Amino acid sequence: MSTTPPTATGGAPAAPQPAAAPFRPPNMALTTIGLALASFMQVLDTTIANVSLPTISGNLGASANQATWVITSFAVSNAIALPLTGFMVRKYGEVRVFTWATLAFVIASFLCGIANSMGLLVVARALQGFVCGPMYPVTQALLISIYPPNKRGQAIALLAMVTVVAPIAGPILGGWITDNYSWEWIFFINIPIGIFSSLVVGRQMKDRPVTLQNPKMDYIGLATLVLGVGALQIMLDLGNDEDWFNSTKIVWLTIVAVIALVVFVIWELTEKDPIVNLRLFRHRNFTSGTLAMVFGYAAFFAIGLLVPLWLQRNMGYTAIWAGFATAPIGILPVILTPFVGKYASRFDLRILASFAFFVMAGTSFLRSGFNLDVNFERVAEIQLVQGLGVALFFMPVLTILLSDLEPHEIAAGSGLATFVRTLGGSFAASLTTWAWNQRTTIHHAQLTEHIDAYDPAMQQVVSQLGQGNTQRGAVALNQMIGQQAAQIGFNEIFHLLGIIFLAVIVFVWFARPPFAAKSGGAAAAGGH
Repeated sequence: MSTTPPTATGGAPAAPQPAAAPFRPPNMALTTIGLALASFMQVLDTTIANVSLPTISGNLGASANQATWVITSFAVSNAIALPLTGFMVRKYGEVRVFTWATLAFVIASFLCGIANSMGLLVVARALQGFVCGPMYPVTQALLISIYPPNKRGQAIALLAMVTVVAPIAGPILGGWITDNYSWEWIFFINIPIGIFSSLVVGRQMKDRPVTLQNPKMDYIGLATLVLGVGALQIMLDLGNDEDWFNSTKIVWLTIVAVIALVVFVIWELTEKDPIVNLRLFRHRNFTSGTLAMVFGYAAFFAIGLLVPLWLQRNMGYTAIWAGFATAPIGILPVILTPFVGKYASRFDLRILASFAFFVMAGTSFLRSGFNLDVNFERVAEIQLVQGLGVALFFMPVLTILLSDLEPHEIAAGSGLATFVRTLGGSFAASLTTWAWNQRTTIHHAQLTEHIDAYDPAMQQVVSQLGQGNTQRGAVALNQMIGQQAAQIGFNEIFHLLGIIFLAVIVFVWFARPPFAAKSGGAAAAGGH
């Protein structure tokens, strides 16, 4: 990779030189495919494991709560790595960061596939999430840089389409691989894709000019961020198994998280060159838009995790059929994303965002009325309708939160919003599974209170369930009660999620027009 030559000093002034032509790779199509595949691979891994969690936990001898760590470890590590992107790009250049991160993602994916315990898998997933942190923003920057200004909209649209299609393909592909091969292959499939992308992009863009710097690293900010967020996530993941604050471990993790995060906030607000620029929250639209993004995405992420788990644990679906049932959520976003990007600016974006949250609230309330007899078509139909909300969610809210930033703050604002949004999704995954388990336990206890083992009618039911074997009948009855308890807990959580989506609308209306970005260009689209 070449660097830009230094300016000549001394001697007579050099004659004016014509501006150098922008860099174009030898093969634009191949380079675009390489960049798009890398982005697809990374975004795919945010959802491909969702439908495989019951199988993974069963094969590795882990509990349902521990299986969720496969999701949360990836998300929280990804969020922590995001603020490092700017530092690494300035120090090493975008092409090097892309190739290194992609190859590291391949290695981490291989480690995930060969993991033979839940502990090793969680560590490998955390590594995978960390190394892919810079991949999406760097991919976006490289893709935009190789296209002329009049075609950059097409490049952004392509990347947005990739980030919409990948989460749809994730559950289906993950379910098919898990049912027909083994769960390890949901990670192994990254290896050929990652190697191809890194080699193609590295070779095609090796002559791209780049100016390297020696930026200052905010080590205190980074250390307190990792310590605070890491301790908080571990506390949320272990809380249910450790009986929460009755455990000394949970108490100490909470103390460490609170102290580290308080120091982090104070340091970042006073540091001249912070790793996370919290001063951006002085802008009204950025604050209200980011709050809407975080809480809206957290609720959306919870749905994406909870529905596949419910379909497999409660409804008896296989992984592939759980993927098919959840996949319709992506149909409308794929169709509507180009139109939203083109025409959304003609409307008050607060109305569009409010309508999106209203749709997602409505679908959550519909799910809160589910029972154990609900059919595949009903589940898929509600997923399809929710896709309308997803299509109108990300672009309007992202545009609102960037709208009152100064031009030089746009990149930092986009990165900060992505950082807190990713953290919100990670925390939501832990809290959702904990809440479902808690409500299931409570309702199981309440339902069994009404059972009298000495009631002749109940003894007859137990005998029928066990086909004359009382012990077998008691086990079957307990399983039925457990299913009903889990269903009631599921319904309660979705009722709460519906309320959260409605509450998020309030944040949207704290923003005030105009919503045209001061940089004069549209914010990069995408729901990644």
